[in-house]
Amino acid sequence: MRDFQFPGRSPVRATEAMAATSHPLATLAAIDMLRSGGNAMDAAVCAAAVQGVVEPQSTGIGGDCFVLYSPKGEGEVLAFNGSGRSPAAANADWYLERGHSELPGTGPHAVTIPGAIDAWCRLLEDHGKKGIDAALAPAIRYAEQGYVVHDRVAFDWADEVALLSADEHAARIFLPEGRAPQAGDVHRQPHLADTLRIIANRGRAGFYEGEVADDLVERLRALGGLHALEDFAETQGDYVTSVNTSYRGYDIHQMPPNNQGMTALIMLNVLSGFSLGSLEPNSAQRLHLEIEAGRLAYQDRDTFIGDQDFVQVPVEQLLSAAYAERLRAAIDPALAMTHLPRLELPRSDTVYISVVDRDRNAVSFINSTFGSFGSGVVGPKTGVVLQNRGSSFRLTEGHPNRIAPRKRPMHTIMPGMATRGGKVVMPFGVMGGGYQPFGHVHLLTNMIDFGMDPQQALDAPRVFYKDNAVLAERGIPAEAIAGLRQRGHQVSIAEEPHGGGQLVLIDWEKGTLTGASDPRKDGCALGY
Repeated sequence: MRDFQFPGRSPVRATEAMAATSHPLATLAAIDMLRSGGNAMDAAVCAAAVQGVVEPQSTGIGGDCFVLYSPKGEGEVLAFNGSGRSPAAANADWYLERGHSELPGTGPHAVTIPGAIDAWCRLLEDHGKKGIDAALAPAIRYAEQGYVVHDRVAFDWADEVALLSADEHAARIFLPEGRAPQAGDVHRQPHLADTLRIIANRGRAGFYEGEVADDLVERLRALGGLHALEDFAETQGDYVTSVNTSYRGYDIHQMPPNNQGMTALIMLNVLSGFSLGSLEPNSAQRLHLEIEAGRLAYQDRDTFIGDQDFVQVPVEQLLSAAYAERLRAAIDPALAMTHLPRLELPRSDTVYISVVDRDRNAVSFINSTFGSFGSGVVGPKTGVVLQNRGSSFRLTEGHPNRIAPRKRPMHTIMPGMATRGGKVVMPFGVMGGGYQPFGHVHLLTNMIDFGMDPQQALDAPRVFYKDNAVLAERGIPAEAIAGLRQRGHQVSIAEEPHGGGQLVLIDWEKGTLTGASDPRKDGCALGY
């Protein structure tokens, strides 16, 4: 009898199309869109809209998005920056004069102008087959008629009772009966349904002009915010050029600054000089190298990355082979570095979506309100949760990420795309705020260096370096934890899982698609 060891959940395999998201209702909405004649872009926007309803702690139309897109899976990888900017009246001196040493994590001063709806409308107009009305239809239905709260959503929701209680409109919508909904409860958002219907009828103008913008600006101004209607009206995303590096024969594409995507590329460049595949995947040796590469790359992130409309980021230098060699030389395989500054990375919530259609259009799509329930500020009439992305700005003189009028903050949400020989191999992403560069690198090296299939690569246990300590998930072996401590790392067991990811792998020779979704979230991959 052949010996078979069940590895866990299997990856999903299909031939025509595949979608993977962190919520089953969003994945189903994407598949329904694909089967009704929509393409990968239609499906991705549709899924993101659904998640803005059914995962309200993680994302919504009051947030931002970034997208990597490959038409027919070959040629240039297109990149779209759908992140919003600070108000025109915002500048560092205003905050300093009022006693702020940093930007608040919640409240009106944490709110940048949402870029998601502008991005969705533009991307559908340029690359979709259907309009914003079709893309929003399932989200409107769930917001109006109700949806069942899933388990991970309920887990996150319960942590934010204090934040939601501080805003009467947030409490009214998200603490019905005075408490956070539990797994299995049905929740409705009728005001958000009305807002989505306005956008479905009027497109971009339905959000950035008229009654929706009026409601949001009025609420922000009442709380002391600097936002103006002109800030909303002038919001516009941009097509940008992706940044990339080569890792063991694969080209890995990321968003350019103001996005932190190149942090993962710096890590890969450093790790390319080590023979990771000769090590055990969950060994102290492998994890130590990943941690140290990450600490070096994050130092560069916090030193250099900002809005390139305001600062010059030395992208070419930071991604050069010579620079990677210099960083690599600082790593001692037997001892943790002691000279690097503390990494203070706030927790955040995000949704990532991966879709490939029958024409092999490939979309890597990420959408977020940053912190759980964003800023905690909610439009009274619209039900829109506003993001707290402005909390990423600095007030330090001369820092590339210092707040200024109409400036984009350094952004954590990262879509990824892997190509080989000019064809897409995999749209992928691992969400989770500051964890994301670590997550991208861990996923890629799991597959490329250790030969894991997509689901195994997502399932595998993770570590993250934060606040001068290694946070190890419970699946990390005891001997690996001991080995990390021997190398000088402080190690503790993570109280929550690190991130969550999705991907779709394209096999051009066989004509198949393989999808996977992270068990750390509620989601799934589906194909046909």
